[in-house]
Amino acid sequence: MNSLIPLLVTTLATFISIYTVLIFIRILLSWFPNVNWFDPPFSILSQLTDPYLNIFRNIIPPLGGLDFSPILAILLLQLVQQAATAAARTVSVAMM
Repeated sequence: MNSLIPLLVTTLATFISIYTVLIFIRILLSWFPNVNWFDPPFSILSQLTDPYLNIFRNIIPPLGGLDFSPILAILLLQLVQQAATAAARTVSVAMM
């Protein structure tokens, strides 16, 4: 049980890091108007990131053509990652 919690937290932290990179790639590619979001590599990226980003697009609509929803999305991911890491440290210290 002692090794299970750090493994789960490490897995969650790795997933969040990878997902954050995918969101950054999505943001950078949105600056290029000639990107066809229906082509396979781009459509996969869009299918992976858009459902999560749409949650925040409903909260903050694009202002003046700029979409600020990825900022909130990334901040929430980072908060979850830090909270999970802190909780795992607390649990591991309590188990010792």
